[in-house]
Amino acid sequence: MFVLGVDPGLSRCGYAVLEPSGRGRSRAIAIGVITTPPDDPTPERLAEIAHEMRALIAEFQPQVVAVERIFFQNNVRTAVSVAQVSGIVIAEAAGRGSRVAEYSPSQIKAAVAGDGRADKKQVQLMVQNLLGLSTAPKPADAADAAAVALCHVAHEPLALRVKAH
Repeated sequence: MFVLGVDPGLSRCGYAVLEPSGRGRSRAIAIGVITTPPDDPTPERLAEIAHEMRALIAEFQPQVVAVERIFFQNNVRTAVSVAQVSGIVIAEAAGRGSRVAEYSPSQIKAAVAGDGRADKKQVQLMVQNLLGLSTAPKPADAADAAAVALCHVAHEPLALRVKAH
């Protein structure tokens, strides 16, 4: 079983494919970032992300695609583009038979670093540690995507136990 974690973004969309093990440690299969040129029109950038996401899902056939839920603070333009990318990822996943799970930034940080307010550096270091990597994934978007996948791996057993009762 593979879990694809996604940190949606229009300029940099982080992704991480993990293989959870029954022994508590997940194995990183692929970690990276889909980038689009900021000078290109938004529709072409979204099409590129859809194409790349479709290819990732086809290659790894994840059982679950875990996506960081949009957190809106100040920048409306950024929130809209992130929402567009998130919608594409969710649609591509659902359209290919993968379950979709969404997690808030604080849920992800708490699951990975034990603190819902952890900073980017803490998340990167914990992702490195939890996946047994020799270096922290870079850029931060790739580490964030791995954190999303790890969050799902941590929450899935609990959700199944709760559902069973």
